[in-house]
Amino acid sequence: MLCLWFPQLASERSLRIRPVEGPFALTARAGNAEHLHCLNPAAAALGLARGMALADARAICPGLVTRPADLPAETAFLTALIRWAGRYSPLVGRDGAEGLVADIAGVAHLFGGEAALIADARARLARAGVTVRAGLADTRGAAHALARAATAGDSGIAPPGTTAAALRDLPLGLLRIDHDTVTALARLGLRTVGELMAQPRAPLTRRFGPAPFLRLDQALGAVPEPLAADPLPPHYGIRLSLPEPIGRVQDVAAGLDRLLGPLCARLAAAQAGARRLRFELRRTDGSQAVVEIGLARPMRDPARIAPLFARGIEGVEAGFGIDRLRLQATVVEPLAPQQLGAPRAAAEDALADLITRLGNRLGFDRIRRFHPADSHIPERSFQTLPVAYSDPAGPWPAGPDRPLLIFPPEPVFDAGPAGSRPPARFRWRRVRFDTARATGPERLAPEWWFDDPAWRQGLRDYWKVETRQGRRLWLFFTPQAPGWFVQGEFA
Repeated sequence: MLCLWFPQLASERSLRIRPVEGPFALTARAGNAEHLHCLNPAAAALGLARGMALADARAICPGLVTRPADLPAETAFLTALIRWAGRYSPLVGRDGAEGLVADIAGVAHLFGGEAALIADARARLARAGVTVRAGLADTRGAAHALARAATAGDSGIAPPGTTAAALRDLPLGLLRIDHDTVTALARLGLRTVGELMAQPRAPLTRRFGPAPFLRLDQALGAVPEPLAADPLPPHYGIRLSLPEPIGRVQDVAAGLDRLLGPLCARLAAAQAGARRLRFELRRTDGSQAVVEIGLARPMRDPARIAPLFARGIEGVEAGFGIDRLRLQATVVEPLAPQQLGAPRAAAEDALADLITRLGNRLGFDRIRRFHPADSHIPERSFQTLPVAYSDPAGPWPAGPDRPLLIFPPEPVFDAGPAGSRPPARFRWRRVRFDTARATGPERLAPEWWFDDPAWRQGLRDYWKVETRQGRRLWLFFTPQAPGWFVQGEFA
């Protein structure tokens, strides 16, 4: 069993995006205080440690640069490393939040032996800027302990049959025993694995439960601990390495076309469509430019996707040239096969393309559509939803005629004595109107289960008023607190 531990996984992931010179740490909130979550070697060399309060760390190192930890991104980064480790074993799983474990039985000879396999993994991870400690033993528990006890230059290999000897001098905490139990055992003078191995089991089991000796037996191989690798989510990404750097927009677009075909074919095989695409262009100096687009609905048609990248590609600075392209579908949704060529499908595709173009410029949340809502209150009888994340509404429920525009109630002035019928003359928005015809009333009662301040005046009697000036207004009268208001206007 091979265990790879990444002690600075979170900080190195963050520094890959935005490098920092000097001491750096990620912070996470625990209770009411910020604590150090992960730090780089420069911060560790100053005496800072994981779990330290941020205020104490600032006192030791005033120049410490911090960022908030992004736990979902760290999980995704470890998932990518697990997928990468598939080059060494068909069975790879997680080993905590910062490590992975692989069953390499019968595989090491393909790489020239166990030491050569670990050296190859270290070299590749070093080129990617990832620090790693390796442990290799007969059992998963022993490999876990050896990886966390290994130093930068230690191979961390326990030859077959030497597991007990390799673990004897290691701290008990490396056996994956919880911290409280390790502390209690230390008070009894048991600090190493060898000291626990020499103790009688019955007294310690009665006091601490079966967990300490279960972990010990798993590490020694007395109790099996099979590796159950979690199924990795499907990955939709294509990479193209170029023999010579390119810089022209036409060349980048041609490279994009070569990537879109295989990516869309992979999506079609999974009956899926992309909702968001990320196009990465790596320059020869190691920096990269990123062009991202969103789609109004799942799509896997290269001819329709390629033009959406044109505006972003034109704004990319090539520098000394671009030597690698990578296209990835970061958000994917199911997309069943569809009949092509139908007029309705063509119209829907045209509308989706329009929403996509507008959404990439304005933001998809800003393009909205109306949907009916289950309420008889005029201002609550509809809702606005983003077009890209909602389906068109069916036929609107039949009901009374409603104005084209509905707005918050606005008072009417100079209406004369309050009465139950619309005033003959009134002033609204500094304009005087004469009533020519009035239709109504339609009485609406407030929804008692909502405490709406706008409806605290009670009942409303709505009237459709046609004025001699040509405006067709929607007025209502409040009998409980006499007064007239305008809330809408008909076409």
